[in-house]
Amino acid sequence: MNIKRLFVLTAILLLCTLTLRPGYGQEEFPVLEGSYMGQKPPGMVAEPFAPGIISKEGWELEGVFAPGMQEFYFTTRGGERSRSTVIGFRQQNNVWRKFTEFPRTGELSFSPDGKRMHMAKGYKDRQGDGWSERKGLGPMFEREDWGIMRLSASAKGTYVFDDYKSKDVIRISTLIEGKRQVPELMGVEINSGTYTAHPFIAPDESYLIWDSKREDGYGDSDLYISFRQQDGSWGPAINMGDRVNSSRWDAYASVTPDGKYILFNRGIDEDNENVDIYWVSTKILETLRTSSGN
Repeated sequence: MNIKRLFVLTAILLLCTLTLRPGYGQEEFPVLEGSYMGQKPPGMVAEPFAPGIISKEGWELEGVFAPGMQEFYFTTRGGERSRSTVIGFRQQNNVWRKFTEFPRTGELSFSPDGKRMHMAKGYKDRQGDGWSERKGLGPMFEREDWGIMRLSASAKGTYVFDDYKSKDVIRISTLIEGKRQVPELMGVEINSGTYTAHPFIAPDESYLIWDSKREDGYGDSDLYISFRQQDGSWGPAINMGDRVNSSRWDAYASVTPDGKYILFNRGIDEDNENVDIYWVSTKILETLRTSSGN
């Protein structure tokens, strides 16, 4: 056997090994068909998302659909994945298939137009069917004394982000005539309690969801919401209630781009070694808005 033929056969064998290796190929997941990764949507009480498929024993969190509802991403860790890893699925011809896997360098969120994937202090821009290399947001956000886990953007370009290096606070940065404004601390309505983090701002800026541990909570961190008032201020923090929150860690909410469902994380055990993705209907938002008098 000549050297060229041996090289080709070796390359083919290596490719097959990587493709079939657990945790790296589509074989890790069943074929899923239909909307929402083929899952039956929940009602007004939170349920596990894709139980036994996405939400299973171990560490699965940060589930988010990209605008257009044809891509879904989540983060996992454990087994052959020694570090936090993002797995992405894409829907083609009504079938969802894994199409990418990459190390997590910041919690994912998307600009409402779907053209940008935010990753903490960085981002990737949409390029055809894929994404650009990760880029930095610049000195205004890349300060060493700020610890950004998640940054969320509105349709107007407003950024809302957390900062774990500054005693767990949330900051906001607006665009005025196309110029990025210096981030400011949000008010006490938002920045109260402990472990305040993971904000999600509605595309139209009508509400903000985040998680925090407060005296009126159910145990660990809970999800809270604040509705934008007619004068432009943010309303009081409203605990999202026991149909969403539990006695465990509930955090990292995002609303599907079609506006119909909220996805979030829930710790299943006390140490958060087992974390699942849950979801619930956004109809609960109107109930909360009505009860708050907004």
